[in-house]
Amino acid sequence: MAWLRRNAVVIIGLLVMAYILLPNLVVVIFSFNKPNGRYNYEWNHFSLDAWLDPCGSPGMCEALGLSIWVAVVASLASTVIGTMAAFALGRYRFRGRAATNLLVFLPMATPEVVMGSSLLTLFVAMGMESGQTTILIAHILFTLSFVVTTVKARVASLDPALEQAAADLYATPAQAFWKVTFPLVAPGIGAGALLAFALSFDDYIVTNFNAGATTVTFPMFVWGAAQRGTPVQINVIGTVMFLGAVGIVGIAQAIGARKRKAD
Repeated sequence: MAWLRRNAVVIIGLLVMAYILLPNLVVVIFSFNKPNGRYNYEWNHFSLDAWLDPCGSPGMCEALGLSIWVAVVASLASTVIGTMAAFALGRYRFRGRAATNLLVFLPMATPEVVMGSSLLTLFVAMGMESGQTTILIAHILFTLSFVVTTVKARVASLDPALEQAAADLYATPAQAFWKVTFPLVAPGIGAGALLAFALSFDDYIVTNFNAGATTVTFPMFVWGAAQRGTPVQINVIGTVMFLGAVGIVGIAQAIGARKRKAD
């Protein structure tokens, strides 16, 4: 019992990590499987066929390309708009600021099914045909509040004395912003952009409401494939995305460690 008490924190940490990473490990393992039949749920034998032909499932790479395009454009748009909104809410006092803060937070607390159906109703009332444009508009609205919240926290933590010091050294407001403020807020902007990309890329519910009959994103393709047999290539794409996320986190940690060491 004494050994268990001494190592309880480590054991709990390992169990939590196993709980988090186990689904990803299953995806990686089954990306090397050669299933016997349509369903890739039971291990048959090792194969590199899916890795050598990642677009072998008809329609999958087209859906993946659409998801990446929508996620990139939506994250860029929501990052630009969200950053401006975050500076306005974080640095200025104006009438209706409290109500605006509440309205910005509201989409984060609203169930996606409510947001998806509301946007569908709006698009139908406006006479817009569902497709890539409606998906893009929906994803920008969906991810915007996450960017605003992330960047606003960074803006609120800035010390105003830094900009005042730059002004004392005869820096113009634009020079003070680009040389002092923006570099300090950039990590928050980057985090908001990555969060928006991830949320947009894997969103299914809001997309499904606003995609129309013929537009298919990667999450919609995966859901449809699960009904009739999951191709191994889906596990290949999942593995690549997981390794990419691990690489981005690793690079961010390395940059942060280097900056802390330099400071």
